[in-house]
Amino acid sequence: MSRTQTQLLLWPCAALLCFSLVGCGSDADEDEATKAPPATYAFDSRFGDGAGVSYSGQTHRQVLMVELGTWIGGLTAEIDGGKAMNKGDVEAGCDFYYAYDAAVGAEVVLAMTTTPGAKQTKFGQLSSKNLKGKFAGNDPVGQHKDWKKDLVGWPSQPAAEGLLRAWITELDDAAVQRSAGKAGKAPDGSDLKHVFVTEKGHDLQQLITKFLGVAVSFSQAADDYMDDSVEGKGLLADNTKPEAEGKGYTALEHAWDEAWGYFGAARDYADYTDHEIAGKSGRDGYKHGYHDTDGDGKIDLLSEKNFGHSVNAAKRDRGAPTDFTKAAFDAMVAGRHLITTAGGALSAAQLTELKSYRDAAVKAWESAIAATVVHYINEVLVDVHAMGTKDYDFYDAAKHWSELKGFALGFQFNPRSPLSAIDFAKLHKLIGAAPVLPPANAGTTAYAKKLVEARALIAKAYGFETEWLGDDKGAGGW
Repeated sequence: MSRTQTQLLLWPCAALLCFSLVGCGSDADEDEATKAPPATYAFDSRFGDGAGVSYSGQTHRQVLMVELGTWIGGLTAEIDGGKAMNKGDVEAGCDFYYAYDAAVGAEVVLAMTTTPGAKQTKFGQLSSKNLKGKFAGNDPVGQHKDWKKDLVGWPSQPAAEGLLRAWITELDDAAVQRSAGKAGKAPDGSDLKHVFVTEKGHDLQQLITKFLGVAVSFSQAADDYMDDSVEGKGLLADNTKPEAEGKGYTALEHAWDEAWGYFGAARDYADYTDHEIAGKSGRDGYKHGYHDTDGDGKIDLLSEKNFGHSVNAAKRDRGAPTDFTKAAFDAMVAGRHLITTAGGALSAAQLTELKSYRDAAVKAWESAIAATVVHYINEVLVDVHAMGTKDYDFYDAAKHWSELKGFALGFQFNPRSPLSAIDFAKLHKLIGAAPVLPPANAGTTAYAKKLVEARALIAKAYGFETEWLGDDKGAGGW
């Protein structure tokens, strides 16, 4: 839905907390603290030097995920065009993005393009960060579970990175086989069209990229940078001095900025309509989810483009009564405003207020993921009911189920998720480890019932209205 640069709805509560609980200090501090948060995610440095906001590493990871998906998507054409694939070639290709090494990749040109052109055209113009170091289980401090052994949702693989590696290895094997002229078979007996789609109906491109989106971006934001379980980390980081010499922000400001970077929104996110963020508008520039805000004739990927979960939230808001985009933006801007205007260490009341903004931001973000799970449950329901008719498409069914599964694995990475551990395990038992495939039989009816049950479970946990769930055949909802 369309939003404007009006004063943030959360701000009156923040002002009341400041006056009634905090005691805002000097007149100058009080004047600064009682200002409404800005209409964009833009904050000056309190220290007079260096950028006031920085999250280039997070944007680089957003780009790495997009570029990895693009690379996987192009493998079929490369192999069918005669490129030989040996064991390990695809694994190495995936690792270029996943375990990115600036010494190797800094000068590599991005496949991503914009109109007008991007300000950053090479990986090295973004940062030197990789995905591997921030993948669930690889960040050693603060995560609420040991993701090397506690992953739920894929019974044969209890390690988060182990699951990712299993999919990459499967893709590598499929590439070697296809290169040797031995493509797998679709349910109708024809050769598989895409190297990344398996005979089981797994779309490995979707599973890999969607799982990275939750196991890196959502995990890092909810369970690290906006968490408060470890002294000196996340919301408990220092807010009294620059994080390091020459930096224009504190450790707490930077932690909040990094969470913002993982959400993936452009700085002026509130100026876009949901159609524009989702890339569904014909308006020049916005149709791709970006805009040349500063008018310099370039798209700055670090501030002017929407990525990942920020786009996903807008897709779910389009035509729906929800406003996940506004709720997330308002909470994140209000929280950063509080951190900056506090001017130093947060009082107990200010920390409580900050946690409320964290809770609101993560709730909106996770609710958008949950609505997306509902969306793909509905897509899979449509596929199941189309089985045995001319409307059934195996590749669409594989894509839909794999997006469903990839997104649905993400809830466990939020230590405060409204979906209980018991219900999370139940959800994945209902979704299963692969889609039901043709021929149509009694098993499809049973699976459709499981999907409807899974959808109801999500709706109850996230408070979704029945009218936005869809009917038993997947029609009429998200």
